[in-house]
Parts: sequence; structure tokens; C-alpha cells
Amino acid sequence: MENKYLERINELAHLQKTVGLSEEEKKEQAELRQKYLEEFKKGFRSQIESLKVIDPEGNDVTPEKLKEIQKKKGLRKD
Repeated sequence: MENKYLERINELAHLQKTVGLSEEEKKEQAELRQKYLEEFKKGFRSQIESLKVIDPEGNDVTPEKLKEIQKKKGLRKD
């Protein structure tokens, strides 16, 4: 998934390596990186919360804590 912040983060990284960044650009870079990380973590958490763990015998061995989260979100009915 392409992130809306990634292109600008990469532009600023290139500028930093070549000509350097102004204080304003450094601040923008830090803010964009923070926003990117927040979105990444949010997406990753969503993926983890959607998992169902199955053992080799086909039994659902999803941790109880995860099952509770899934029930609250309406992802699990059992």
C-alpha cells in the first residue's frame, strides 16, 4: 500500500543527503515520519486483530485476549 506521506518523506530524505534541510523542512520531515508511523501501526494492529490461529490439527488456538478484541469488533461470533 502506497502511503500519502511516503513520497514527501523520500523527497526530504534525498534533499537531506544532497543539499541539507532547512529547520522548517526538518520539522516537516519529523512530523511526516510520525504520521507515517502512526498509520503503519494502525494498519498493522488491524491485521493482527483479524488473525485466526490454527494448529496443525485444525483447532482454533487463537489467544483469548485476541478473541475478546475480535468479539468487541464484531469479527468473531463464538
